[in-house]
Amino acid sequence: MNTILGILSLIICFTMVVIMEKIFKKEGLLVWVSIATIIANIVVCKTINIMGFTSSLGNIMFASNFLATDILVEKYDSKYAKKSINCALASTIIFLITTQLSLLFVPDITDIAQDSMQTLFSLNLRTSVASLAMFYLSNKLDIFLYEKIRNKYPKKLWLRNNVSTIISNCLENYLFATFAFIGIFDFNTIVSIATIGSVIEIIIALLDTPFLYISKKLN
Repeated sequence: MNTILGILSLIICFTMVVIMEKIFKKEGLLVWVSIATIIANIVVCKTINIMGFTSSLGNIMFASNFLATDILVEKYDSKYAKKSINCALASTIIFLITTQLSLLFVPDITDIAQDSMQTLFSLNLRTSVASLAMFYLSNKLDIFLYEKIRNKYPKKLWLRNNVSTIISNCLENYLFATFAFIGIFDFNTIVSIATIGSVIEIIIALLDTPFLYISKKLN
């Protein structure tokens, strides 16, 4: 069931990226990256099992940002892709600050939301900082690599899409797992967590390529 839902979610998510660009052009993708980043930071709390692997539910939403920024570089300009990441970072920081403030309020006796909000929004400072830093750096790297490969191999859309996304995703997984979990888990466990995440995101990266082609056709 989870595998079917995962495939369906991926198709729906990537289709929405294409639709946002088709309707709202570059502004739609700027909005998407911020929304997707905030949603991913919420649903990442839930872990699921897909084909025997334990994964975070946020993987698809995080991966959609790479598709969005690749479309921005491909059809508009890298400055818009970089701007989308800056906006997403600012939006996420605002989201984190406001949710933390909301938890400080003493709930009324009629309140039914505090415990659930505490579960969803409570921060581990170390993992939060690592997540934000790796999100920012990996997406900036993706934009940089995509543009460099496009300049060298202008006709190979599939190459720049996959190479830039896969390298950025894998680097993000290994660096995040290292910074977030060193001293908590042993080295082998950290490598295992990062490797499983990377394998899943490589598959997702390969599957986003047709959507980039579709977006380019829909000028």
